[in-house]
Amino acid sequence: MFGILVAIEIIVSILLMIVVLMQSSKGGGLAGSFGGSQAGTVFGVRRTADFLSRATTILAGIFIVLCLLINIFFLPGKTKIVDSVIQKGNSPTAAPQPLPPSNQPASNPQQQGK
Repeated sequence: MFGILVAIEIIVSILLMIVVLMQSSKGGGLAGSFGGSQAGTVFGVRRTADFLSRATTILAGIFIVLCLLINIFFLPGKTKIVDSVIQKGNSPTAAPQPLPPSNQPASNPQQQGK
């Protein structure tokens, strides 16, 4: 379910970017680059602006709702809290055990070379 919602979120965000870029500003914006000026002839200039502004509002609302759903219900963080190694501090460890005495004589490095 998490993967499906993230995929929908990505699609909605891409559509939102496209719709925002298609809107014409006072200087014409990027609408002319993507053929947005041609879309005005299909719907009429006023209807195209209304459609794009309504699409922007709807897509932004869907984007926000999906973000909240994913963050509230699907992201980890509701599991039990485990202390980190730093928060636990130094745990008392046992002192190292001394080595048992060896019955073998210590080797002399000069004798090994002969």
